[in-house]
Amino acid sequence: MPEDTAEGPPPGFDPTSLRTYLETERPDLCRGELRAELIQGGRSNLTYRVTDGNGSWVLRRPPLGHVLATAHDMSREYRVMSALADTAVPVPRTHLLCSDENVLGAPFYVMDFVEGHVYRSRQQVERLSEPQRRDLSLRMIEVLARLHSVDPDAVGLSDFGRPEGFLERQVRRWSKQLESSLDREIPGISELRDRLASTIPAGGRTTIVHGDYRLDNVLVDDDGRIRAVLDWEMATLGDPLTDLGLLVVYWEGFSGIRNNPIAKGVGPEFGFPTARELLQHYAEHSGTDVSELDWYVAFGFFKIAVILEGIHYRYTRGKTVGEGFEHVGSMVEPLVRQGLAKIRED
Repeated sequence: MPEDTAEGPPPGFDPTSLRTYLETERPDLCRGELRAELIQGGRSNLTYRVTDGNGSWVLRRPPLGHVLATAHDMSREYRVMSALADTAVPVPRTHLLCSDENVLGAPFYVMDFVEGHVYRSRQQVERLSEPQRRDLSLRMIEVLARLHSVDPDAVGLSDFGRPEGFLERQVRRWSKQLESSLDREIPGISELRDRLASTIPAGGRTTIVHGDYRLDNVLVDDDGRIRAVLDWEMATLGDPLTDLGLLVVYWEGFSGIRNNPIAKGVGPEFGFPTARELLQHYAEHSGTDVSELDWYVAFGFFKIAVILEGIHYRYTRGKTVGEGFEHVGSMVEPLVRQGLAKIRED
């Protein structure tokens, strides 16, 4: 069970303040002294497993310091997971959203702790046979296809985003995020941004978009079934091909990058299917044409490069919690180069 360290509770977590709040708002969640541990792995929002000695649950809050505008929105995560609770998309059950920053210094929400495996590292992946890796990959894609088939109106998410002009706003948003974090020279990143802005595709249908869909954002049971999809902080309504383009980057775009702490154990080099096979499986389950994805993959490279630059920015200012941040900054330029190679000039 979670325990505070000898130095006290983990950063960003105040057990006394939280207990006082819960005793008023949700006494059923707090029947004793609260203890917490930081769940490692995430590079953005902070995730804690919390226990009162009787049961355990999960608390999510934004990172410490330098929170970018429109990023780390707890209410969006909470709302989309609550809306998907009765659909074919597996999500943790949500319990409480707190917007009062006086409690923990930032908004947060509480959800069920879901038992399951997260396959993030090469060592974790090695527990799976190659057929198991293939089956898990296809199940992951099937869950994404199910997400994209959910009718936003039917689950109360008709106003969850503005589909019109979605891709243009995405490019603008991540360009602004870059400006907020960039304090060093990164060759090619401005060129990639400008190429994306000048070649935006018309776009297709509108669906619920996860915004950061990848293998280590799902929890898997012992039989290889997906128990829950996590990390909904960038979810919105928009073009589902953005989820696919980003997934391709996570799946194959980190191959060969040294000191890679992000996507270390996935992709064909680790006995998983190719990205092309995953896309074909998605097309078969969704009826979506996935033949023209270059722009979306290039945008995926840009988006991840901006996210990692923001993490690097926080790391250099001592605002990250946990381990594995020291190499993040060195990954940005290789991702930018791949993005440029993927998108054609007019």
